[in-house]
Amino acid sequence: MSPTPSPLAPYDAILICSYGGPRRMEDVLPFMRNATAGRGVPDSRLLAVSGHYRGFAGVSPINARNLEVRDALAAELARRGVTVPIAMGNRNWTPFIRDALVDFYQQGFRRILCVFTAAYVCYSACRQYREDLAAALNELAEQGMTGMSVDKVRAYYTTEGFIAATTDRLLEAIEQMAERGVEDPRIVMVTHSIPQAMAENSGPLDGSRPGYVGQHEAVLAEVTARASQRLGRDITADLAFCSRSGPPHMPWLEPDINDVLEQLAGEGVRAVIAQPIGFINDHMEVVYDLDTEAKETAAKLGI
Repeated sequence: MSPTPSPLAPYDAILICSYGGPRRMEDVLPFMRNATAGRGVPDSRLLAVSGHYRGFAGVSPINARNLEVRDALAAELARRGVTVPIAMGNRNWTPFIRDALVDFYQQGFRRILCVFTAAYVCYSACRQYREDLAAALNELAEQGMTGMSVDKVRAYYTTEGFIAATTDRLLEAIEQMAERGVEDPRIVMVTHSIPQAMAENSGPLDGSRPGYVGQHEAVLAEVTARASQRLGRDITADLAFCSRSGPPHMPWLEPDINDVLEQLAGEGVRAVIAQPIGFINDHMEVVYDLDTEAKETAAKLGI
């Protein structure tokens, strides 16, 4: 009697692909050089931006959060009877994607399934990772490590797990506001801004699936619909962006969360829930841009 094939077959290992982040102040500048490679960004600009990390001793939360994702995935797969090695591979800091694939190869694994920590589709959240994976495989092949192949899971912003978790987090925040006597806070869902041109080219050319903005709008609509149903009243939300970078003349997606807060304050709003929906875990764009900068803006405006 032949053994039952693994539900993960034909894959024999999983690689979680993420952005990476520094673990100490000495890491910050080289990490930022990696993240902006090929864009001609001078060190003077990188040093200015690295100030975001100074208040956190150079430690990005993404590394610890990614290990939690890895361990949670391993536990859920084990619950389903699937036991395979799971490794981290980052684009911009250790452990790098290439090194993770080398480790897998040396252990005898050849079919790798990749999970990206970005749920949406655009160049920087999807295609760039695929390019890095392809470059790593080419480098391995040049060194005689042939026969390895990788596939990625599909974009999962529409999946039940992602939508349900996002809805639960929103309902928790609404409940926390109610405990403080705020019954109808304004809700702003926030995601990472990208260049307008990248956003316009982030979906199929035939328009059969939504681009970057449309993907987030779909999540916003589904989450607020579910929250409305569970609360028995209409819940609405606005979409805002954070973490704009690049030269001033290059159009990026707007409005910025800080501008939205100023607009809402002008309308007399005094309570806002800012819900990050762009990433599956916290990193510096959340901890600094929202938990620090947007929080300071809100305090200044009396929100």
